[in-house]
Parts: sequence; structure tokens; C-alpha cells
Amino acid sequence: MSDSNNQHPLSPARRHFMGASAAFVAKVAGIAALASIAVPPSAQAKGQCFFKGTRVLTSRGEARIEDLRIGDLVKTMRGEDLPIKWIGRNIFRRSGASWPKTVVPIRVSRFAIDDHTPHTDLYLSPGHALFIDGFLMEVRDLVNGTSIAPAALPDMETIEYFHIVLNTQEVIWAEGAPVETFGGGNLDLFTNFVEYKRLYPNDPCSAIPLVAPNLSTGRAHLHALLGRGASYFIDVRDPLQEAYEKFAARAEELAA
Repeated sequence: MSDSNNQHPLSPARRHFMGASAAFVAKVAGIAALASIAVPPSAQAKGQCFFKGTRVLTSRGEARIEDLRIGDLVKTMRGEDLPIKWIGRNIFRRSGASWPKTVVPIRVSRFAIDDHTPHTDLYLSPGHALFIDGFLMEVRDLVNGTSIAPAALPDMETIEYFHIVLNTQEVIWAEGAPVETFGGGNLDLFTNFVEYKRLYPNDPCSAIPLVAPNLSTGRAHLHALLGRGASYFIDVRDPLQEAYEKFAARAEELAA
């Protein structure tokens, strides 16, 4: 008897299982391919920073970022008031008719996140991350053109950014919104780095570990997606996309 006579058609249940398995493999492969396209270091334009004038919550109340000093205590989400180790600074001067988009701050409008957050318009460099649903999300990935959008700076000739460096990366509050302190990057990206080396000559200046996964990097994004969808039968939701959609929908509701 030939082999073909011994073969039996697959049952509907088995066909469904095999189809589901193949689809899951394809889904994982697709996610991995997307995640491998990480943001190149050159595109991160001096990393994460607060626009001059941003108010940060300290042990004495809110203070403008440019008025903070080494040793001042900032309030953290962990419940501790931690001393500032250093404040990095970057200054950009316009050389053409318009600012490059990698330099223009992103405005997170008042109440863009929820009914209380931020309590005042918040301006961050494009690579600065908010802390949303347990993840760090760079503000440029949340731009919806209305409640979160590049700031209009037609008459500004200079853009000044500051960043807070602690011994560890933490989540702090800026204009009432949860945001990151410096972490995961190189301190020599700041124009006043020579001051840091003078203050801490024996510090190796190694990257400060992140307080949470940054979904704007490919590897962290992939892990977050796979962690949410261990089975094909569970919808794999992208937390970054979820946040974007939530804030965009909120913007439409507030505008209505």
C-alpha cells in the first residue's frame, strides 16, 4: 500500500493549531525585525534634557531647572528626596532660517496625560522620556500634533537645555509629570562636562543604569512586547502605541 494511502487529512483542530503556531512565529519575527531598528546614537541629539524654565519638584517645592544647584534635594517617585550630583547643560544657537527638529523642544500641553498631568505646559528635548505605565517613553514617540507637539520658536535664537544627574537614575516630577533623570548615556555629551571632571576626577563616567525599560530602544521594546504576548491567543499590545493612542484620543476629547 502506498504512503499516500496511509496519510490522513489533518483534523480542523490540528490545522488551526498549526496555523496559529505559524502565525505566532511570523508575529514574533516581525516584532524582532522592527525592534532591531534601534534609534542610532547620532539621532539622539544630546540625549535627554529639560528646556530652560522647566519647574522641577524639590524638597522645598517647585524650582526652575536653571536655579537648581549641586546638593539640592529632588523628590523621587521612590519616596526619597535625593541630592543632585551634577547638572548638565547644552546651548544651541540657530544658524539658519529654522531650528533642526532634533533640537526643537516638544511641548506636552497642560493635562495632556490626565486631568492633572502635567499641571502646566512641559517642554522637553525630543529624546527625554516620560515614565508611563512602568516604562520610559521618549516624548518624540508620543507626538500627536496637538496636545504633544514640537514647540513653535520662531523668534528664539538660542535654545538652552539642562539635565539632572543623580547617583542613580530616578523618576522625578517636572511640571507635575513623571520624567526621568539622566541615565543610560554619556555625560560628555554636555557642553559643561569639564566641570563634572573637575568635581569628580576619579569618576569613570560609566552609563547610569535605567530605572525602567526605555521603549524607544529596540531591545527594550521587543522584550516589552514579548512579555505582554507569551501566547498567540493573547493579543500582543504595544505599550508605547497604547500610550500614544490614549493621549491622542484624550486630545481630541479636550478639543471637542
